[in-house]
Amino acid sequence: MSTGAHTDPAVGTFPITPVVVRLKLSLLRNGLRQSGGRRAAYVASAVVALLFAALQLTGFVALRGHAHIASVSVLAAAVLALGWAVMPLFFPSGDETLDPTRLVMLPLRPRPLVRALLTASLVGIGPLFTVLLLVGCVVSVAHGAAAYVVAVPALALALLVCVALARAVAAANIRLLTSRKGRDLAVLSGLVIAIGAQLVNFGMQRLGSAGLAQLEPAREVLQWVPPASAVGAVDAASRGSYGIAVAQLALTAAALAALLGVWARSLTRLMTSPDASTLQPADTAVRERSRSAGLTRLLPAGRTGTVMERGLRYVWRDPKTKAAWVTSLAIGLIVPVFNALQGTGSPYFACFAAGMLGIQMYNQFGQDTSAFWMVALTISSPRDAYVELRGRALALLLITLPYATLVTVVTTALLDDWARLPEVLGLSFALLGAMLATGAWTSARFPYSIPQEGFKNVAPGQTGLAWISIFGGMVAAALLCSPVIALLIWANVSAGGASLTWLLLPVGAAYGAAITFLGLRLAAPRTAVRLPEILTAVSKG
Repeated sequence: MSTGAHTDPAVGTFPITPVVVRLKLSLLRNGLRQSGGRRAAYVASAVVALLFAALQLTGFVALRGHAHIASVSVLAAAVLALGWAVMPLFFPSGDETLDPTRLVMLPLRPRPLVRALLTASLVGIGPLFTVLLLVGCVVSVAHGAAAYVVAVPALALALLVCVALARAVAAANIRLLTSRKGRDLAVLSGLVIAIGAQLVNFGMQRLGSAGLAQLEPAREVLQWVPPASAVGAVDAASRGSYGIAVAQLALTAAALAALLGVWARSLTRLMTSPDASTLQPADTAVRERSRSAGLTRLLPAGRTGTVMERGLRYVWRDPKTKAAWVTSLAIGLIVPVFNALQGTGSPYFACFAAGMLGIQMYNQFGQDTSAFWMVALTISSPRDAYVELRGRALALLLITLPYATLVTVVTTALLDDWARLPEVLGLSFALLGAMLATGAWTSARFPYSIPQEGFKNVAPGQTGLAWISIFGGMVAAALLCSPVIALLIWANVSAGGASLTWLLLPVGAAYGAAITFLGLRLAAPRTAVRLPEILTAVSKG
């Protein structure tokens, strides 16, 4: 971005808004020309999004006159703005024009560039979806001529605030979004959607039982937070509070101006300064080595400690491995805790955490991809394979064992059923041990590749292997836990066994440790024999 005077006056006065809009349309058109599958996916997503928006618009119009429709409309506008704010963080590649550094070599000034990019942002399915939803929000609360007059600028300001918010967030974080950490965020987008769906489900159940009246406190606050304040202005005009309506519209306009100013400053900084992410201090490597050495001293010596450290580094640094772990940790906690909060849970739901975390043992060699050849070179006997598998299992246990215990204790506390804590912990430990055992065996027998790019977790042509590995292993793990399950049922059904349920904790822990040891021993010879086949399978991605 040039900050000096232009030698050619036409360059400074040339309208770039039509050019950027045509560029956005060209990017969209060329992207759809790449394949028929992409066109079909785009058309299908457009139809679904617009159909959903049309249903929402119809619902808002049908609810006109409802006592609490203002609360719902204001809250919907706030949630819509939140979606616009966080979407660029998880889908940075969804719109190529979100990255302004691609225009860094062009002699463009901030203000014309902001206007052009803002106009281009209004092209697409997302803005049309937003317009339909905002129309429903303002129409549902508009009553009288004055309210409809206020609704026109309110709708325009709300839409522009949503778009400017997305652009400002993207510009402020574009260095992060194009780095490895940004790819981590993109991979974790599915987790955010899953957690959000759980929260929405929980909130809808609460609203269904307590009614919409409990949204009123939220409306009192959010009606002064742009862009929800624009919907609040229409509601205020409907009630004859014209001063409040003007104040809320002014607040929305001020927020838009502030967002545009922040966006312009971010553009100036991005396009006139070097990328600091590539300029690391000289002592960074020294600090990394010292931290690594400090953590390494806590691990066992020899190959076991080395394998454990490598596995933990995968969890921390590899985007796909990190996404799988965070998803398992979150869902393993959400399912039992949310069911407990809703009063429909059971302490045994805590075993869901052990099951989700135990899945991480499956396809251990797939996360190595083609680099597995370096591991294969170090394995020359079943003993080496056993130490390798044991180190990977111990790395998992460093996370899974305390986490499964924590989830069990939290679930039991929420249900106030402390008497079942020992038996649930014992069952969780037994299940975790069974999944580690079956995971070691399936890692050797059904390995598959995990693509490093994109959202797919299985290479093409290996989906069947993944299904067999995961679901077959889970069924086998459940069968291996049958002795502990039978003992648990006997202890709860028989008259004399109820007083012995506390024995299930040491029995389950011992059984889990024994079955893990046996599974590793059985999987080691097969791993040592099938090293070429494993390398071929995990290198396809």
